[in-house]
This record gives sequence, structure tokens and C-alpha cells, in this order.
Amino acid sequence: MKKIRFLIISILFVFIFSAQNVLAQNNRAILYYGNGCPHCTEVEDFINSNSFDFSIEQKEIYQNKANAEEFNRICSEEGISLMNRGVPFLYAENECFVGDKQIISYLSAKQESAETERPVSNASDIKTNFSESLTMPILIGAALVDSINPCEFAVLLILIATILASGNRKRALLSGLAYSASIFISYFLMGLGLYSVISSFGTPVVFMKVIGFIAILIGLFNVKDFFWYGKGFLMEVPLSWRPKLKSLVKSMTGPLSAFLVGFLVSLFLLPCTSGPYVVILGMLGHSETFLRAIWLLVLYNLIFVLPMIIISIGMYFGMNVEKAEETRNKNLKLLHLIAGVIMVAMGIFLIL
Repeated sequence: MKKIRFLIISILFVFIFSAQNVLAQNNRAILYYGNGCPHCTEVEDFINSNSFDFSIEQKEIYQNKANAEEFNRICSEEGISLMNRGVPFLYAENECFVGDKQIISYLSAKQESAETERPVSNASDIKTNFSESLTMPILIGAALVDSINPCEFAVLLILIATILASGNRKRALLSGLAYSASIFISYFLMGLGLYSVISSFGTPVVFMKVIGFIAILIGLFNVKDFFWYGKGFLMEVPLSWRPKLKSLVKSMTGPLSAFLVGFLVSLFLLPCTSGPYVVILGMLGHSETFLRAIWLLVLYNLIFVLPMIIISIGMYFGMNVEKAEETRNKNLKLLHLIAGVIMVAMGIFLIL
């Protein structure tokens, strides 16, 4: 009898302890954040200015290795891919909420009613939310517009033609690839810097409309270049800069100098190629987490430099430089028209 009584008491104790543990889990949430993250600050301000019937523990992951490992472990267990991980990140009731909008929406719903349907409940929903913010076709379309821009082609063709004049095809190939790599690195770093600045601004809805108007304006200037090329503002390297740029490129005779000039040329090309990039950065800054933004910037810039890589390889295998330059000049206006139409469409999409 004593053994049976002891067994019953033990079972009750385990049951009560388990129930308390589950109750504690349901009344506790963890917010993972990063120092310097503006979206994290918005969530923290919301939490500090409101009261909840459960505790919210805050853990920094940029500078705390243990917290970062815990964060990644939870993401792995919940099936969240590396590209979709980022802060702010709330783990509550065995569910994950990524981004300030999702977290604030969830916390607001918890305040109103415990029965309110949650906005996001699993990793697939998180992925869907991201795709609504910045769809892959928009990013790829903008990158393609940037990549067919006549400015980079002109510089690259001059560079390769100069080196090919010496009869060294291998050197010309390496120089073209080095130039492409330099453009990729410089544009990626510039993009990362602009992303950090843009993401720190508030009022994302107003900001996105401003970005939309800028996109339409850039698009209309490109369309103008199709009908009235060379008149007024030109969406290319300014005519007054071209002699200096041409002499600079012709002075390059090898891969190292081509790599170095790539950084300088990036500044010359900025007025010519910055339009689509700025629009995409504006979208990234207010809709994507830092880790995902990095992946998308890498993808964008890979597409951006891809034609340069193809041209470099084509020249090595015998593509005619003069014919390539002739083709570029022949289709110059058409390229402006294509870029303009796509930019206007993107701008309208952002405004609406």
C-alpha cells in the first residue's frame, strides 16, 4: 500500500512539474536582436512601451556567441533556412516571428485577445512574407537592366581591345575577369553601405513611394534617350568625362591594373548604373533582414557583372572587339528603351 501511495504521489509530482514547465514555456518569449539594428530598436521600443501577460527575454546575437548559437539552433529546429534568418526574431509558444512588422503584429494580437489568430505560424509563412516584400523577378529584372547598361560594355571593350593589341589573349582574359571582380566588389560594398543607411530611416511606406517616384523618373529619362539621344540629361557617363575615362582605361596593361581601375571606374559609372540599384536597395532596406539582404545583394551583383564575364571569355575565344563595339552602338537606344520601360513599371509597382 505504501509503495502504491508513493507511486501515485510520484506520478502526480511529475505531472504537476511538467504542467508548470509547459505553463512557463507558454508564458515566456525570447527576442533575439542585434546591436545597431534599427528594426530591432523598433520592436524593443514597442515592448518597453507596452505590458504583456508573459515575460519577454531579450538576447543579443551580434556580439554574444552563445546567444548566436542558440538562435541558429532554434532556427534549424524550426526549419528556417540560412537566407531567412535575421533579427529581430521572436520565439514564442514554439513559433517563430521574423522582422519588426511580424513581431509587433503578433504582440499586438496577444494584447487584444489570446484567441486572436496569429499572423505567422511556421517557416513557410515567413518565407512567403519575404517574397511579398521583394519578389525575385523584381530583383532579377532590375539586375538585368543594370547589366545591359551600355556604360560597362564600353569601358570593358576599350580595356580588352587595348590589351589584345599586344597579342596576349590570356592576359586580356585575366584583365577582363579582374575588372569584373573589381566592379562586383566595389558595387557590393557600396550597396551594403547604402542598405545600412536606408534601413535606419523610419516611415517605410512613405520612403517606398519616394523610391517609386525616383524609379519612374529614371525610367522616363531612359525612354527620352531612345527618342532624343544626347539631348538634355543623359543616362550615361557624361560626355565631358569620356576622354579622361578612355585615357585612364587605355593606360591599363594587366590584371592588377585592371582590378585597380575597376574601383575608379565604378565612380565614373555611378551616374550611369545607379538607378536600378538604388531602387532595389530602397526595397531591401525596408523589407529584408540583414542576412537575407546580403544574399540578395550578392545575387544582384553577380547578375550585374555576368555580361562582362561573358564578353571577357568571348574575346579570349576569338570574339571580334570591333564588331562587339559596333553591336553596342547599334543597340544603344534600344537598351535605353528597355531599361526605361522596366524602371517605370517597377516605380508604378512600388507606388501602388
